[in-house]
Amino acid sequence: MARQAREMSDSGFMHVIVRGIGRQLLFEEEENYAFYLDSLERYSRDLQVTVCAYCLMENHVHLLLYDAGKQIPTLMKKLGVRYSWYFNKKYQRTGHLFQDRYRSEKVEDDAYLVTVFRYILRNPEKAGICRASEYRWSSYALYGNRKSFVDTGALEEIIGDKTAYEAWISEENEDECLEYMPPKHDDEWALKVIHKQMAVKSGTALQEMDRVKRNEALRKLKKAGLSVRQIERLTGINRGTVQKA
Repeated sequence: MARQAREMSDSGFMHVIVRGIGRQLLFEEEENYAFYLDSLERYSRDLQVTVCAYCLMENHVHLLLYDAGKQIPTLMKKLGVRYSWYFNKKYQRTGHLFQDRYRSEKVEDDAYLVTVFRYILRNPEKAGICRASEYRWSSYALYGNRKSFVDTGALEEIIGDKTAYEAWISEENEDECLEYMPPKHDDEWALKVIHKQMAVKSGTALQEMDRVKRNEALRKLKKAGLSVRQIERLTGINRGTVQKA
């Protein structure tokens, strides 16, 4: 059955999220973040899609895009294909990297536009990593920068100058937007999944399987929603092996 076409907003603004399959890490080192951003800049310029904000987290990405020509699906396809090829080649990995298709929501008015904008930039704070202003892999520092491929012009008309922007971003708020991350599951839940899926008494039993069966088991656990770190912690199998499975 053919997939339905994406609904685009009347305003042209869209909030887009992509996530690593089974919470797979998308970014292992600085070079990965830089490659993704280089690809985002290249394809957004080619397709004339405006990037208003971005935040690259460890296993998912938030984008605020403006698209008058309905090119976002093409942008996300090109971006996903190029980055997956790069990542799999670099880490000698095979298979899908991203979780299904990207998710998106329409942004139809100014009030929600600034809500999404702040929500994206505050993601590192929400995750307990650092302040929004300290996070390297978001567009926080590019507000009002005319030399960047990120265009915050529409936001500047609403928020104001950089001083107003910095104060506004730092405000405590209860912004709620589309999210791709399901509620985190604790290790007790993860152990129950391991016991049910693998029919073993302990996660460390996976170490005794041959490589083919072990990798199949690891893929099932990631698909079931266990994080790479949980699998590593509960099975004793190193992170690199879990990621590549």
